[in-house]
Amino acid sequence: MPRSKNKVASKAKRKKIIAMAKGNFGRRKNVYTVAKNTVEKGLEHAYKGRKLKKREFRGLWIQRINAAARVNGMSYSVFMNGLKKANIDLDRKALAEIAYSDAEAFAAIVNKVK
Repeated sequence: MPRSKNKVASKAKRKKIIAMAKGNFGRRKNVYTVAKNTVEKGLEHAYKGRKLKKREFRGLWIQRINAAARVNGMSYSVFMNGLKKANIDLDRKALAEIAYSDAEAFAAIVNKVK
């Protein structure tokens, strides 16, 4: 009995990798073995990037809250401690949005914390 290699599935797999390498320069976009390495590395960076994005946004929120709190005469750590003691349950994302878009509302929160 002849050996079956399933050419259709093999070709589809290679086409998928080549399609994912679209936009790369030189042989990276059209030679399968080079494109495969490029795509694998890109997927690794994409995985790491999804984790880093969360870390970087939290840092941005903290910077915005700190800047707004200092405008109102309070440091970030004192402000966050006051929020906990005043039982104000706003996360950093919401606080950063308030600090960024509505300075009066943030000032009211700071006054409540004081």
